[in-house]
Amino acid sequence: MESVQQYIAEFKDLAKKPRNFITQVLNLACIVFSALMLWKGLMLYTRSESPVVVVLSGSMEPGFHRGDILFLKLSEEPFRPGDVVVFQIVGRDIPIVHRSMNTHHKADGTVSMLTKGDNNQVDDRGLYAHRQLFISRKEVMGTAEAFLPYVGMITIWLNDYPWLKYLLIGSMGFFVIIGRE
Repeated sequence: MESVQQYIAEFKDLAKKPRNFITQVLNLACIVFSALMLWKGLMLYTRSESPVVVVLSGSMEPGFHRGDILFLKLSEEPFRPGDVVVFQIVGRDIPIVHRSMNTHHKADGTVSMLTKGDNNQVDDRGLYAHRQLFISRKEVMGTAEAFLPYVGMITIWLNDYPWLKYLLIGSMGFFVIIGRE
């Protein structure tokens, strides 16, 4: 309890010095904008709108588990059966991580792909849009290039328990603002 009082006292002292307070707020803004620039740089390098995704279900076990972080890349190389692809269906907010089963490359450059989760009994046609039998290149966000096991569980917890997200972000912002140089 004493440390909480100490932090509150430091915050009050900082509020009495507006120049220092503004400096700390700008430091926090620099951290946030640096993270955004890093994300945008990854987007450019990987050519994917979402270069890092978290596996949210057990549909890809035993290859990938719930909470694994996947690093994606969208290249011009043709898709092959067996590639782990991340795709997003129109009307669905959450991308899907599954393996391509069949790929059909046509002469005009279009691609049709059928996907399935490794741990699922049937293919993904039930997940696609109404009357859609295959996904195309425009729905693919990227192919998995690397992964970190279970590190994404933090993201899942933050989505499952919103109060934890607010507590974590608020405390990080607080400590950055009252931080000493």
